[in-house]
Amino acid sequence: MDQRPGNRGEIRDFLASRRARITPAQAGLPTSARRRVAGLRREEVAVLAGVSTEWYTRLEKGHIGGVSEDVLDAVARALRLDDDERTYLFDLARSSRHESRTPSRRRDVEVPPRVQWLLDSMTMSSAFVRNGRTDIVASNPLARVLLAPMFDSATVDKRGRPNIARYIFLDPGAHDFFVDWEAAGVATAALLRAEVGREPRDRALRELVGELSTLSPEFRSQWAAHDVLMRHDGVKRLQHPDVGHLELTFQSLDLPLSRRAVHDLIIYTAEPGTASEDRLKLLAIWAATQSRAAQPTRHSPQSGPL
Repeated sequence: MDQRPGNRGEIRDFLASRRARITPAQAGLPTSARRRVAGLRREEVAVLAGVSTEWYTRLEKGHIGGVSEDVLDAVARALRLDDDERTYLFDLARSSRHESRTPSRRRDVEVPPRVQWLLDSMTMSSAFVRNGRTDIVASNPLARVLLAPMFDSATVDKRGRPNIARYIFLDPGAHDFFVDWEAAGVATAALLRAEVGREPRDRALRELVGELSTLSPEFRSQWAAHDVLMRHDGVKRLQHPDVGHLELTFQSLDLPLSRRAVHDLIIYTAEPGTASEDRLKLLAIWAATQSRAAQPTRHSPQSGPL
């Protein structure tokens, strides 16, 4: 991966990868036996977008900063981008207009007490706050018990905070904990790709991607696919070391803690009446017990005479 912020290579590779996945037949264009590639040619995308071949070629080479929104919309339609991919393309264009050669160390946003109170009030759901780099920056007791393999991993940072991407791609135990490990890896890499589009000059994000690219062949493969995901919801199957198999639904909600930095509130819960609900309740009991044990003892004042 080219580590320069706002670099043209990311734009080029993204557009080329989206172009390669569309066949002429899918686009309603004539086909020829002499074609060397299965996907669309640049000139074919240009025709579909209503721009000149020279203009689209320049765009695909990364000269995107001064392109109008109408042209980007036309290209997005021609390449059949979904909503997340379209947002990513516009994010790349926005960042290119303010290109800087020097990555910056973005200050972490502190989670206000009211958010922690909200998390702690969810006693039967695992809840945590995740930033765009996939750091878990706040959590409730049940999340810490449910995701114990992640919190206990050697991949946590100096503050003891797990990073979902580091755990998935660098901790061998993640393959056992996430039953659908491959799907988890695909989604996590796509979430990081979207964050790079939003914040191409975030030094910590660049360092994370570089670390994962160096140490994980699986991450390198997923990163090269240029898949994009803005939010991740669905079903998660976990093999917990204490209670066994869990099938949980999870929901991601926007949590506006700052004007720029992305934060999501992630909630895991179980379908009522299932074995997974029983096992999650058992974990909730353990979480409550550990939480009470960790609290300082409170001494009530002695009563005086009536």
